[in-house]
Amino acid sequence: MDEVFRLVLAILPSIFMITAPILIAATGGMICERSGVVNIALEGLMAIGAMTGATIYVLLEGKIALSIPLALLGAAFLGGLFSLIHAYAAITLRADQVISGTGINLLANGITIFFCQILFQQKRTRAFMMGMRPFLGFYPTIWISLAILLVSWFALYKRPWGLRLRACGEHPQALASAGVDVIKIRYIAVLISGALAGLAGGCLVLTQTTEFASNTINGKGFIALAAVSFGRWLPLGILGSSLLFGAASALSVYIVNIQGLKFLPSEIFNILPYFITLATLVIFSGKDYAPRASGQPYDKGKN
Repeated sequence: MDEVFRLVLAILPSIFMITAPILIAATGGMICERSGVVNIALEGLMAIGAMTGATIYVLLEGKIALSIPLALLGAAFLGGLFSLIHAYAAITLRADQVISGTGINLLANGITIFFCQILFQQKRTRAFMMGMRPFLGFYPTIWISLAILLVSWFALYKRPWGLRLRACGEHPQALASAGVDVIKIRYIAVLISGALAGLAGGCLVLTQTTEFASNTINGKGFIALAAVSFGRWLPLGILGSSLLFGAASALSVYIVNIQGLKFLPSEIFNILPYFITLATLVIFSGKDYAPRASGQPYDKGKN
């Protein structure tokens, strides 16, 4: 047990590095679902952000000092812009939100490879040298993620806009009867979700890899969705669940160094984060904490 504890302390920077993108994307997913729109497209939007962030950084690397901030801003912008497809389909056309999000995931998988082929003549971006550097042992992405979570908590629970957003996900018809534009709020929530997912992808690629490839995200968007559900759509809850999944992902890499576990196949450790994700969803599947109108298209004529 002491060996495991020492291992956790040793890999704490890696845990925070992996947790940060999950927490940022989960915060966006929480805001989106609080408005009544399910965003299954977090995986694809993270891929868009990762490809954009890596591309901007590769093109600006060594040329200007602000290459990393510009790469992250570009990732957030493209993620938000791409999420307009989901917003239009789910809100304006009242399409099935799960199908719309799944379609975006498939589209993102193809379009990122397509642009990599155009820009770099290969199915990935060109590798970069440095990326984001740790400060005092930790990547700044963990502080970015915590700041975003704090701002989101303040907006959701301390501002009138947050009250309207939460009401939009519980009873949109009642909110509309009070003169609030439900469609506008849902559009804003989806755009915020897309921008944060794009930013999460940019943070991931600039800390955990040296290039963008088709397997860079590798299910992190779906883990972020699970973190929203496991965290009961609450800021503190998604912080805890994101840390859990981040720790599981980090341990899956380093746990093989524990002497007593070296006899196990490495594949067991590789599936650890996904097994924990599925296990938590099964455990909490019977408890309904989701916003009541989540996933339901808004119909002005419905009472």
